[in-house]
Amino acid sequence: MRTLADITHQFDLTDRVAIITGGSRGIGKAIAETFAACGAAVVIASRKAEACERVAADIRGTGGRAIAIPAHAGRNDELEALVTGTVEQLGGVHIVVNNAANALGMPIGTITPEAWESSYGANLRGPLFLVQHALPHLIASGHGNIVNVISAGAFTHGTYLSMYCSAKAAMLQMTRAMAAEFAAQGMRANALAPGTTDTDMVRNNSDATQAAMADAGLIKRMASPEEIANGALFLASDASSFMTGQVLVIDGGLTTS
Repeated sequence: MRTLADITHQFDLTDRVAIITGGSRGIGKAIAETFAACGAAVVIASRKAEACERVAADIRGTGGRAIAIPAHAGRNDELEALVTGTVEQLGGVHIVVNNAANALGMPIGTITPEAWESSYGANLRGPLFLVQHALPHLIASGHGNIVNVISAGAFTHGTYLSMYCSAKAAMLQMTRAMAAEFAAQGMRANALAPGTTDTDMVRNNSDATQAAMADAGLIKRMASPEEIANGALFLASDASSFMTGQVLVIDGGLTTS
């Protein structure tokens, strides 16, 4: 019979190194804090160096292991430098969490090539190339694990957010391909699909829009970033050891109908 210690040990990330893009705020910050609390050494990556360092310093202040490496999710050279810096400072890569996102919204009919490149660069191209840069280290780690944060919006009509939602839907398919192609190397890849969450991205909308977004799910509220981070922990830990190529939807009942 399993004990409580046996069960909780499955969530232990001690000696594992996790890169978390978009890690300086919102869901990414909550994931970094959660992973660090479970023993991982976390790499905080986002565009703003000072914001990354603040989160890393806060984690170190609580006894966790964290470093900051600023990187733009849409710039391949910066993603390569992110992996190189992680390996140089922490010795390897065990987990990649592709959380950074570009939620640019434009009605169809007004979308420009530049907007398309910006949206798909951050939401699809960047996550793929980060995984490719990290791939040799993920394989060598013996615990290679990829968590791609998509969006419950990938399962909706995506009105006025067609670039964002379609890129996230494409990232789900990419996740399935990663799972299939990397399984022989002992790696897993899964997607995490949050619903409306109390983040800066959501709070940038009007009060009326926020209320409508919160009301759209059966639970009738926004998630906290920590509630979404719990799902990321499950996917990144041994608790989900028999799960790959899947999507974990945490959306308050938004996509049930």
